[in-house]
Amino acid sequence: MALRPILSTLRRHKTTSLLLILQIALTCAIVCNAMFLIGHRLQHMRLASGIDEHALVQIQLAEIAPTPDVFARARADLAVLRQVPGVQAVALTNFLPMEGRESNSSLKLDPAQRERTLNAASYFGEDLPQVMGARLVAGRNLTPDETINADVVVNGLAKGDIKGLPAATVITQALAERLWPGQNPLGKTIYLTDQLGVRVVGVLANLARGAAYNDATAHYSFILPLFMGAGKDWSYIIRTRPQDREAVLQAAVAALKKADPEQVVTQQRSYDAVREKFFANDRAMAGILVGVIVALLTITALGIVGLASFWVAQRRRSIGVRRALGATRGDILRYFQTENFLLASFGIVLGMALTYGINLFLMMHYELPRLPAIYFPIGALTLWIIGQLAVLGPALRASHVPPVVATRGA
Repeated sequence: MALRPILSTLRRHKTTSLLLILQIALTCAIVCNAMFLIGHRLQHMRLASGIDEHALVQIQLAEIAPTPDVFARARADLAVLRQVPGVQAVALTNFLPMEGRESNSSLKLDPAQRERTLNAASYFGEDLPQVMGARLVAGRNLTPDETINADVVVNGLAKGDIKGLPAATVITQALAERLWPGQNPLGKTIYLTDQLGVRVVGVLANLARGAAYNDATAHYSFILPLFMGAGKDWSYIIRTRPQDREAVLQAAVAALKKADPEQVVTQQRSYDAVREKFFANDRAMAGILVGVIVALLTITALGIVGLASFWVAQRRRSIGVRRALGATRGDILRYFQTENFLLASFGIVLGMALTYGINLFLMMHYELPRLPAIYFPIGALTLWIIGQLAVLGPALRASHVPPVVATRGA
């Protein structure tokens, strides 16, 4: 197929050709970046929590009247929950992985260090790794005798007395590698304040933050053996068999209400519900982007169909002349498909530059990673295929124009 006649025809229709090229370029740029964003969202939704998700349920309580001793109240609630049939273990924690909220601590490796090394999510609780099912890969877990009531810590720090404060912690592999790259973290100390340092006694494979929005820092977490006491911001996390979750949850709530009718249950759910809520926006965004891609590709395809149909109607006589001079139906079909392929190629080349520019903008303003090169050929191939399919109908109609049309006046 000679390209010179096609290029000559396109030069005579500069405006319409340019508009189609720009439409294809814009579609290419948006589709490539949208596919990348969808892939990024889906990858984020596969983020590991580091816990035994299907075996856990959560209960949050609030009280009508203040409790004189929040620590005794919490111990009483834990005792009630341990008596519920099907409960394997229970703990009190300040938040859960991917719950959407968390407690943060600024860490230092040296008390004299001016700048903090980084921020990490700080879990407080007793027996948390065991109850949540977090996997220990080095060292040991925290022991019950290391657990301290939170008021002791607050009073001690206020008086500048660090005796009797937490001395041990377990951290995640990701946090250990960030703090001490390539080193054994066991026995090393991290400082929460200029006075308070805790020694690393164990390393967990994974434990996601409560606000794990950034994949790079999603597992920067550690656990302190602090017992927080009863309060509306603390959760009872119960471990049970996955098939017993709903029954155990209902029985646990009933047992707590029976033990103290003054308590109000503000939250009762399985951990699966926690994870589903955390990623709800990601699922919604992925769905919106899929809709945008479908809409753009449909509009582009309709634009190609409309322009090709217009050109076929305009060129009926010239097509008839070509048929009269010996051109076959296949020649006419290939002519329009090649013409569309050239327009699509021009648009794709321009679209690749726009794709790169949009990705740079997203990297600068929304902390997204660089667009992987694989999305460029995927976007190009998608538009080439859609272009060829869209032009097929008008091209087939053109190929059926009879040679006798050349003898007519129009």
